[in-house]
Amino acid sequence: MKEYQPKTGIKSWAEDDRPREKLIQKGRSVLSDAELIAILIGSGNREMSAVELSKFVLSQSDNSLNTVAKKTVKDLTRFNGIGEAKAISIIAALELGRRRKSEEILKKVKIASSKDAYQQLFPLMVDKFVEEFWILLLNQNNRVLSKHLISTGGVSGTVADIRIILKKAIDELASGIILSHNHPSGNTQPSQADRKLTRKIMEAAQWMDVKVLDHIIIGDEDYYSFADEDTLR
Repeated sequence: MKEYQPKTGIKSWAEDDRPREKLIQKGRSVLSDAELIAILIGSGNREMSAVELSKFVLSQSDNSLNTVAKKTVKDLTRFNGIGEAKAISIIAALELGRRRKSEEILKKVKIASSKDAYQQLFPLMVDKFVEEFWILLLNQNNRVLSKHLISTGGVSGTVADIRIILKKAIDELASGIILSHNHPSGNTQPSQADRKLTRKIMEAAQWMDVKVLDHIIIGDEDYYSFADEDTLR
């Protein structure tokens, strides 16, 4: 009968290879994604150490933190060794990272192109598995005044209330608006409903002397700009 060999735990590893100790001694930047997740979950299961379990979670998520960030508590607890508390820790840490990125990019920068607008908007909607509709409000110099979540919907759509959008613009004396929503499917092509909504908002905004400068549809790694494609009409 083959003798049972228990898995090798982190505590028995060389001190250099333990993620917590490595972070203290060498700094956070040297740690791999798996090692950082291992610190969050603390322990693995009977077959895998915390680092091995973290590597497995990543391998089942296209080795992408963006994919891990889209997972729910229920999704993560399907992995043997990750209970509700560990799943919540992972989700909370990735959400903090997303919020930090969102704060960094909104510094009244000037929007001179669709790429500038995309860089402001992408961190707001990345990792979302339902559609959200956001707006950027700009002053007369095309500098960002504020960002606003207008609505949240399902996987295939959300409803944007034109009255709410215009009220936000009027309250802040905005000169321009950039519309944006995400497509969780990753397909950035606008639907007929997207085109119709864009026209309706543009027509209503004209009466308020507010210009709709663009409507950006955000996918996983790309975007569609109505202004760039000359479909802003």
